[in-house]
Amino acid sequence: MPLQIHVVRQGESLWGISQAYGTTVQEIVTTNEIPDPNQLVVGQALVIPIYGRFYWVRSGDSLWSIGQRFQVNYTTLAEVNRLDVNQPLPIGLRLYIPPTPKSRIETNAYIEPRGTSVSEALLSDARRAGPYLTYLAPFSYEARRDGTLNPMPLEGIPEIARETGASLMMVVTNLEEGQFSGELGRDILQSTAVQERLLDNIIAETRRVGNYTDVHFDFEFLPGDQREAYNNFLRRAAERLRAEGLLISSALAPKTRRDQPGQWYEAHDYRAHGEIVDFVVLMTYEWGYSGGPPMAVSPIGPVEEVLQYALTEMPASKIMMGQNLYGYDWTLPYVPGGPYARAVSPQQAIQIAKENNAEIQYDTVAQAPHFDYTDESGRAHKVWFEDARSIQAKFDLLKRLNLRGISYWKLGLPFPQNWLLIGENFEVVKR
Repeated sequence: MPLQIHVVRQGESLWGISQAYGTTVQEIVTTNEIPDPNQLVVGQALVIPIYGRFYWVRSGDSLWSIGQRFQVNYTTLAEVNRLDVNQPLPIGLRLYIPPTPKSRIETNAYIEPRGTSVSEALLSDARRAGPYLTYLAPFSYEARRDGTLNPMPLEGIPEIARETGASLMMVVTNLEEGQFSGELGRDILQSTAVQERLLDNIIAETRRVGNYTDVHFDFEFLPGDQREAYNNFLRRAAERLRAEGLLISSALAPKTRRDQPGQWYEAHDYRAHGEIVDFVVLMTYEWGYSGGPPMAVSPIGPVEEVLQYALTEMPASKIMMGQNLYGYDWTLPYVPGGPYARAVSPQQAIQIAKENNAEIQYDTVAQAPHFDYTDESGRAHKVWFEDARSIQAKFDLLKRLNLRGISYWKLGLPFPQNWLLIGENFEVVKR
């Protein structure tokens, strides 16, 4: 069912909003999973399930400009709304916008079990997201210095992937004791014997589990002098994995130039990865991060800058844009090395705003919602998160750049609107 984004204004009720769109209160409550229908937050974005989409004419609008905005021919707009194309539009007129064809994309979501088992809440989130996913990516199998793999809990994940038509992505990392280890990476990349053993173990695990279709290397914080060694390892891996009928992909730090300095960036060679692997996931998030000052996690300008650089090094058909499913709640004033911000889901963020009677603002430059509040102890807080508007802005960017798709970090932070909007905007490829 088509959806429309509505931003709650002062004094509005669900009943009034439902009347304006010709739907029911219950439909809006269910779609947005609103816990208390009698208490909306000013500035909260809702997705409204309606047949088709409506637009209210503003000053300066014309049929042509509205048609451009929604990618609908202006004569079609005039026809379906029984309007004369030569007459000016009255401000406030409600126009019906007919649906447009959907583009096909691939989607991925990482799922990170904690400890030795997979929680029911995580499985439940995977079950909800599965129909909208090409890949479900358990995070992660940790490569060891001797080429063995540290196993990870999977119970329930392969079954959910099968039930929902998602295929599994096997994520292999250079994590050691919870941190990405450049030295572990170096040990693997300097030994052909270790690499062959690692690939033997990866292939054995894909055969054991059965529904892996892609092997995804997320080697981070590699020393800069390991750049060519990493490229060569990926070439060796590509040959072995393709012989098994598997795809190969990699995760790349968000670079804006080839020679970007810093240990997170130097060993990641966009051009080489673009030639070697089937697709890459660009980690276009964490501008706002738990240990940094408050700001949007994935502001659209910096995200596009990374994507535009990537497009100079590889085809759009190989690029998956990374997207966070979370925001952060910072305690102010921000002090470097001070208290870390806590991660919050979009649903949690709205709940925090509601409990503290905070009005949600929207930063049109970053294309992200945010709000301020003071807690019971009198401490000031700043929250940046994601909502229907911010995610739609990313989908529009993805369409404009004609990218392969989108990859989410990570499941377990509920954001029901995101999955509904995926279905509204795209046809998801299933493998």
